[in-house]
Amino acid sequence: MRIALFEPDIPQNAGAVLRLAACFGVAVDVIEPCGFVWSEARMRRAAMDYAAAAACHRHDSWTAFRRDRTAGRLILFTTSARKRYVDFDFRSDDTLLFGRESSGVPAEVHDAADAAVYVPLAPGMRSLNVATAVAIGLAEALRQTGLLPPRDLR
Repeated sequence: MRIALFEPDIPQNAGAVLRLAACFGVAVDVIEPCGFVWSEARMRRAAMDYAAAAACHRHDSWTAFRRDRTAGRLILFTTSARKRYVDFDFRSDDTLLFGRESSGVPAEVHDAADAAVYVPLAPGMRSLNVATAVAIGLAEALRQTGLLPPRDLR
C-alpha cells in the first residue's frame, strides 16, 4: 500500500501525510512540482520527528511517477468519483492518489487511474483537507487488506 500526493500545495498537509504514513508504515510518493519549496527542514518542521521514519519518494513529474511505478493499481480519491471509498475493494498493492488542495488532478491524471472513489460529505460541503482525506482512505484500505499495524503494547 502506498500514498501518492499529486503536486501538493501546502507544506503542512504534506508533513501531516508523511507523519501519517510513518505511523501506518506505508510509503509516500510526492509528484512534483509542489506548490512550495520542498526542504528537509520544512518537512521536519511540518512532520515533526516522524519525517525521518517516513519512506518518501519524490518524482520530478507525473511522467516520472508513471515511469517509476512497478506494480499495483492507482486509486484516485476525488470528489468527482461515483463510488464511495467504503464500497471499493482495496488491494494490498494499491497506490492511493490524492490531488492538489487547490485544484485536484488534471484530466490526464484522472484518466490514468485504475479506479476513482470519493469520501461522502454532508450536503453542501465541497471537500475535506487533503491530509484528512488521506487518513480516512488509508485507514479503510489498510483495514480491508488486513494491513493495519498491530497494537503497540508498550
